[in-house]
Amino acid sequence: MNLNDVLSDEAQNASIVEDVCGLVDDEVAKQRGLSGVAVKASYKLVQGVKPGFVRSVVRVLLPDFATVLEPICEKAATQGQSVGSYFSAHTPEVADALLSVTDGRAQNSEHRSVKGAYSKLRGSARKNVESAVPGLGRIIEKYV
Repeated sequence: MNLNDVLSDEAQNASIVEDVCGLVDDEVAKQRGLSGVAVKASYKLVQGVKPGFVRSVVRVLLPDFATVLEPICEKAATQGQSVGSYFSAHTPEVADALLSVTDGRAQNSEHRSVKGAYSKLRGSARKNVESAVPGLGRIIEKYV
């Protein structure tokens, strides 16, 4: 079963959205220093723009994420590795795939505040996304 098949099941899709939102919350909460303050403030701003916005964005982005992650999951299988271990060993590759999706979406967003926040944080985004990649790998393993 591939990622898009899993996402087409409404019950599993809802569970995945919850797990990914939990991962995002955890990653934001562990931010430290001045950049951490910026990340937390921007996250709070985005949540304030529209309650449920983050959950909605996760729901919208999941199919695109699944599309760019599926070939990476296939590489893991071809090499006889679990998704979680492959993701942990190849965080830059996975982060680049995820950021290609969010970069495109941010450019096309109609929310100026979201565009501005993303633009300000994009420089540190790779580090933050790479930090989340092992957790994402564990979430994918749970469902695939």
